[in-house]
Amino acid sequence: MNKKVLILPGDGIGPEIVGQAKAVLSLVNEKHKLQLELDEALIGGAAIDATGQPLPEETINKAKESAAILLGAVGGPKWESLDMSIRPEKGLLGIRSSMDLFGNLRPAILYPQLASASSLKPEVVAGLDILIVRELTGGIYFGQPRGVRILENGEREGFNTYRYKESEIVRIGRVAFEMAMKRDKRVCSVDKANVLEVTELWREVMETLSKDYPEVELSHMYVDNAAMQLVRAPKQFDVIVTGNMFGDILSDAAAMLTGSIGMLPSASLNSQGQGMYEPCHGSAPDIAGQGIANPLATILSVAMMLRYSLGSSEAADDIEKAVSTVLDLGLRTPDIYAEGTEKVSTEQMGQAVLAALQN
Repeated sequence: MNKKVLILPGDGIGPEIVGQAKAVLSLVNEKHKLQLELDEALIGGAAIDATGQPLPEETINKAKESAAILLGAVGGPKWESLDMSIRPEKGLLGIRSSMDLFGNLRPAILYPQLASASSLKPEVVAGLDILIVRELTGGIYFGQPRGVRILENGEREGFNTYRYKESEIVRIGRVAFEMAMKRDKRVCSVDKANVLEVTELWREVMETLSKDYPEVELSHMYVDNAAMQLVRAPKQFDVIVTGNMFGDILSDAAAMLTGSIGMLPSASLNSQGQGMYEPCHGSAPDIAGQGIANPLATILSVAMMLRYSLGSSEAADDIEKAVSTVLDLGLRTPDIYAEGTEKVSTEQMGQAVLAALQN
């Protein structure tokens, strides 16, 4: 089995949170005798500064040779004036595309210790456990043609193309149905089939695919209603499956139900089981270097990595229990701090998780 793990700290708070997650991974690697081989590379703005490109060939080569990738975050105002084709985010999109990481898993789980940190009433979100399955390599983010052109009257017009092939819909649908089989056996497919032909096809394909999973209850919801329902009654959902753009938006909305986007991990998988694991939050340049970023989403991303790409559920369970222990102790980074708890730094939170793992 491939034991190589590539670490991409990236930009902004990326190096800070990845540093704590790497320490956790190193500890469980030793504790569980996993024999993982850890390596690092550049991506995003850090790669632009060093090489002029957001995704150097060396990074791509190392990624393709690895079983799993741990990513921090990319981007920041420093690089916003660059041409769109070489901005940091192109590195992220590039690695997803080159490795065909089509299936994005974003859990929205509310830890009971953080019920008061949610933007909704505790009784609305208590026990929340949603899995959003987002298609990651197709849709409007990758569709061609795209660009900005000059019309005959001299006015500029921006355009993007929303495309999905039937095969792309089938494979992300299978991920959702397979995940639902391990959960509460309910899938809600989110689309805009009343106005977009591409999502009308999406709905038709999901209906056909559902016949292979008779135990799973399939429902459909328009994306605007899904956004409303996530705020109104989020516990009605088990697995949500949707396209790239809708999934991008809904997963961030779901994140806030859990108290902080700083608590949520994610996984992006291809058909070979290779995966890239990253926190759902961005590079947060406004707090970079201050030592106050929450590393728990990145640490929990390590747990997902161990479970889905490295075949070590026991080590993953260990990490998740350690995070719960730390929250029980009342330790909080500023994003989840509440009166009566103890405010700690990025490093202190990471050290607390390490201590819980060693007990």
